[in-house]
Amino acid sequence: MTRENGLTRPGLTRQSFLGAALTAAVGGGAAAQGTELHRRPIPASGEPLPVIGLGTWRGFDVGAKPAERAPLREVVATLLRQGGRVIDSSPMYGRAEGVTGDLVAEAGARERTFLATKVWTSGREAGLAQMTRSLQLLRTDRLDLMQIHNLLDWRTHLPTLRDWKAEGRIRYLGISHYTESAYDAVEAVLRAERLDVLQINYALDDRAAETRLLPLAAERGVAVLVNRPFGGGGLLRRLAQTPLPDYAAELGCASWAEILLKFVISHPAVTCAIPGTADPGHMAANLRAGTGPLPDEALRKRMAATLPG
Repeated sequence: MTRENGLTRPGLTRQSFLGAALTAAVGGGAAAQGTELHRRPIPASGEPLPVIGLGTWRGFDVGAKPAERAPLREVVATLLRQGGRVIDSSPMYGRAEGVTGDLVAEAGARERTFLATKVWTSGREAGLAQMTRSLQLLRTDRLDLMQIHNLLDWRTHLPTLRDWKAEGRIRYLGISHYTESAYDAVEAVLRAERLDVLQINYALDDRAAETRLLPLAAERGVAVLVNRPFGGGGLLRRLAQTPLPDYAAELGCASWAEILLKFVISHPAVTCAIPGTADPGHMAANLRAGTGPLPDEALRKRMAATLPG
């Protein structure tokens, strides 16, 4: 890891965070020049994931009309073309699972994608039915990640997820949440159970996860997917008319969205940020944030201290 002018330039090295070693895996020479997405390993396996993925909440809840799906088809194509893999969905996102499954199948891209979804219901049989339906909608016989959303009936679902992992129906299991009010419960599950992945909210204006959850995930060897990296959207709207800070050019950022994402993925416990979008241009900008230099700890503190508004 090299540092210059408040920037961190990832390379083939080891990062230490509260006693947990996280290997920042990147590609070859092109990645070293900042043209490929940085990658972080899933601690449970060492499998590298690109640091920027795609969330499907709201944007992918559309019908079958060509005009509705055309921009989403290009969003997925942009993700894959620029080296992204992770697509996160959920039964609670309306038609998003089915749309995602259709678009990935049309692109012949199942082997190039890391498909994640969630179980969000009560009871063992209801959970089995919902997860089986997710497999059908996503057009696959094996999911990369299944998450227990909002910890709903997690004690019932976790044994099922462990069975499915042993059977090869899912590759990784985890939990997800998106509100600070649930952090005590999330922390208790992280401490008590062996998980592969935690999905949690984290943003430049929403840093509560830094206090206990991100350090604990690193300590426990749990990968972290970040939802709401733009602060739920409100932060970007507030910053829309604000000039970019002086460090934007040094980070290679042309927008506040890229700055916000670089802040999130520069935390050593974060594996991948999954901002949602239905706009191919926004997808391309999000992916650019996953390349080039990242802020070091000193710059991260400055970013947090000087955030406008």
